[in-house]
Amino acid sequence: MAVVGPVIVKLLLPLILLWLNFNSSLSLTQARKWESWKDRYPFIKAASSFSSSSSSSSNVGSQKANYYDYIIVGGGTAGCPLAATLSQKFSVLLLERGGVPFANVNVSFMQNFHISLADTSPSSASQIFVSTDGVFNSRAKILGGGSCINAGFYSRASSSYIKKAGWDSTLVNESYPWIEKQIVHKPNLAPWQRAVRDGLLEVGISPFNGFTYDHVYGTKFGGTIFDRIGRRKSAAELLASANPEKLHVLVHATVQKIEFDTSGKKPRAVGVIFKDENGNTHKAFLSKRRGSEIIVSSGAIGSPQILMLSGIGPKKELEKLNIPVVLDNKFVGKGMSDNPLNTIFVPTNRPVEQSLIQTVGITKMGVYIEASSGYGQTEDSIHCNHGVVSAEIGQLSTVPPKQRAQEAIEVYKRNKKNVPQEAFRGGFILAKIATPLSTGKISLKSNNIDDIPSVTFNYFSHPCDLKRCVNGIRIMEKLVKSKHFTNYTQCDKETLDKLLNMSVQANINLIPKNTNDTESLEQFCKDTVITIWHYHGGCHVGKVVTSDYKVINVHRLRVIDGSTFTESPGTNPQATLMMMGRYMGVQILRERLGRAAGL
Repeated sequence: MAVVGPVIVKLLLPLILLWLNFNSSLSLTQARKWESWKDRYPFIKAASSFSSSSSSSSNVGSQKANYYDYIIVGGGTAGCPLAATLSQKFSVLLLERGGVPFANVNVSFMQNFHISLADTSPSSASQIFVSTDGVFNSRAKILGGGSCINAGFYSRASSSYIKKAGWDSTLVNESYPWIEKQIVHKPNLAPWQRAVRDGLLEVGISPFNGFTYDHVYGTKFGGTIFDRIGRRKSAAELLASANPEKLHVLVHATVQKIEFDTSGKKPRAVGVIFKDENGNTHKAFLSKRRGSEIIVSSGAIGSPQILMLSGIGPKKELEKLNIPVVLDNKFVGKGMSDNPLNTIFVPTNRPVEQSLIQTVGITKMGVYIEASSGYGQTEDSIHCNHGVVSAEIGQLSTVPPKQRAQEAIEVYKRNKKNVPQEAFRGGFILAKIATPLSTGKISLKSNNIDDIPSVTFNYFSHPCDLKRCVNGIRIMEKLVKSKHFTNYTQCDKETLDKLLNMSVQANINLIPKNTNDTESLEQFCKDTVITIWHYHGGCHVGKVVTSDYKVINVHRLRVIDGSTFTESPGTNPQATLMMMGRYMGVQILRERLGRAAGL
């Protein structure tokens, strides 16, 4: 099988983490900007500052106010633009379980992308979990959500996706630019990205569409939320467009459950219970004004989890955990999907500039081809211990203690020591399945919001997904062999053999490897599958929510985020998630105020 070993980004996280001597390069001006974030966002406060004292005031500036027109659970990629928009006319409480991104160097700068993902400390912006499939994954835990820990690529959904979603195309085409004017940039195309671009065109992924946000077949390079000095502009910065007099943002506010009035024919959302950073419990309530709502925007894992913990979900599952059933809905937590990713690592004959996702090939074969480069640091990164996310510690921590054999630890150490130095200087080519047909589910492990649910994606359970994966590997194989890589890479036979021999044995996931079947591309796909963090589903339209994202058979409750998606929009979903927050904010205001809303 003539395939370069897929030593992927996720694999290299524990292999390349080094302390970058980065703080010394921060200018005084940049440091002052971080210190001044409180001046720009005076409405962001610690959850412990909230007063649960009874008050009917809707003045958000008051510490006693706990009645709001809108309570948004989750300050993520969709939640931030949604809150900013609704605050133009109404009082809004935005509750985010994580902290702020503005003074976090691991979040704010592209150079620290890997450190942010691998940080497992209590204050980390990301939360590592392992699906029951055995694939490592991450969940955002910070104001701004996934836009704070992703690779920054910005690309819109296709026109067919917009039509299928039933969205108003005029408002969509107003909402995307609202995002783009504030936080999106045209990237400086790195040499590796240019090589991939030329290679994609050479192997037939055409036409070349240049720089565009649009989702069109062929090869293009898209936008980025990293500016020219590599500073991230996350969805949290969209809060600068809010009305500071009507928005109250609480960080380190972990919502425990939604409370309902069940005296009527249908349950009616009335408020939320949340925990602050000190472990103290608070309550916030909806205003009794007509049209007030609680909006869950906690992501594809958090939103179905919160619904179930609040009593909305499969009756049998809730009763097993002694959760009082508010509404029996068997579809909550079902239909989960993740876009499988397989990659090829290409060693180069020279140092490469760091680049995250910039170039993409949008094929008609159900697969997207992307690229990144420049993760190599020093030889020490091969041998040093990388803490709790390394395989000898972090990966084994996911295995029951009795199964943590010392032999397994030593095998990993030997394999890591033998990684060829070429693996630390080069770039990656990534193949993502566009619309996976394999689906799974989320199940609660307990009635504690802090326990990540059991998540199953059932990768490649549908044969079409496997076929698309093979198509992607074959495209990457052609790309590596294209003439545009000839003078750029050093994929000689010896190097290829080293990488190939390690590819299936590499500790990139916890899936049992079929090392005797390495000639099968299908098996290779299964053995080396990882995630690109684009999981979605769990609160599908028509099953859990209506077409305007109201929870079915429940009053004053919506879900607005990627949990409602049946497929991930475009090549990378963050643009559409942010657009969705803005779009639905405007829609809700128009419903409540009419077109006179002026937005």
